[in-house]
Amino acid sequence: MTARTNADAGPTAGHDPARDGGTARPVSAALIATVVLLTGIAPLATDMYVPAFPDVARDLGTSATAVQLTLTTFFTGMALGQLAGGPVSDQRGRRAPLLVAVAVVLLASVACALAPTITAMAAARFVQGLAGGWAMVIGRAVIVDLARGPQLVRSLNLVQGVGGIAPIVAPLLGGIVLQLSDWRAPFWVIAVITAVTAVVVWFVVPESLPPHRRHAGGLRAFAGAAREVLGNRPYVGYLLVCSAMMVALFAYVATSAFVLRSMNGLSPIAYSVSFATNAGGMTVAALVSARLAGRVRTRTVIVVGQFLALAAGLALLVGAVGFGTPLLLALVCFFVLMVAIGLTIGNAGALANAAVPDHPGTGSAVLGMLQWGTAGLAAPIAGIGGEHTAVPVALLMTVGAAVSLGALTLVARRPSASTAV
Repeated sequence: MTARTNADAGPTAGHDPARDGGTARPVSAALIATVVLLTGIAPLATDMYVPAFPDVARDLGTSATAVQLTLTTFFTGMALGQLAGGPVSDQRGRRAPLLVAVAVVLLASVACALAPTITAMAAARFVQGLAGGWAMVIGRAVIVDLARGPQLVRSLNLVQGVGGIAPIVAPLLGGIVLQLSDWRAPFWVIAVITAVTAVVVWFVVPESLPPHRRHAGGLRAFAGAAREVLGNRPYVGYLLVCSAMMVALFAYVATSAFVLRSMNGLSPIAYSVSFATNAGGMTVAALVSARLAGRVRTRTVIVVGQFLALAAGLALLVGAVGFGTPLLLALVCFFVLMVAIGLTIGNAGALANAAVPDHPGTGSAVLGMLQWGTAGLAAPIAGIGGEHTAVPVALLMTVGAAVSLGALTLVARRPSASTAV
């Protein structure tokens, strides 16, 4: 482990960074906006083309299942990219690996737009996810390098909050693009956005990890860093908090169209408005969390979000089992869940990163890998019951919230009464 000066030292494990008095370097609005662009790649690359699944199957002469596999390969790539990008950037620095990742996302997006077969499409989606996850985790690591105390929590919540605009805009933008062109057009749009992002990264993102703070490379060094990170109890606790809430989130993402459209008859436009409204609720909640940083204990905000998610899951489960999932109940439960996500994931991620200040890249990598790996597992599980029942999604929402609350209470528990977490 390399030596760190007092100015570089992060918050002590177990302390709330929102109340930590550590030294911070400025995190500019331009840098936060750039990281938002990097984190927006995933929802843009997913939500913009999901409405075109039937067109993809028809044009490429394949099945709906094969088309859905392109979503799975993307999530798998995201998980692996998160795992690899952090450690590599701990060794090589942030800027160069980030620029390479963005360039690969651009090339993979073009490959998706030109894909002649579903196999080529799935492969290109995997590479797109791999590079996108790589870029996302390095972007977060840059903020962790530069920010301390309330600024760290505020910055990460701003990234999540402003980044929540992407899931709002993506389905609406995708619908407009698909009205004007075919299913390939969204990928050309993503390629253009990625090209703009590359230019912004070049001019805005500094090298935030100087050579004296980098860790030696190699599999053994990474394994040692991962072992150290996973041996940190507060980090593991907050990791579980995030991942369990991701189960609830992606159960909603995977099944809300069936619950609201197939079961309750919403039109595609009405569903898009509902999806955008829920994403807006998540965004507002994350921005509120950012304003509360340093004023309210971060753990308190997380607990509020967890109880909201648990209440939404239980209410939806009762409605699904006993009342056929009324439309109003489903709309309210999904909105409350997304508000809970906005209060929970950004804050828990900030506390996880604060718990492992000596390995910010590896910490971000493991966190992102488990989150996106969980997303890839939750989506198909939520669809086990078919398109005419909301019981699986309600169960996953309830279990995810309960496990998240248990992880905060039992694993990432407050080490002493004097610790303000």
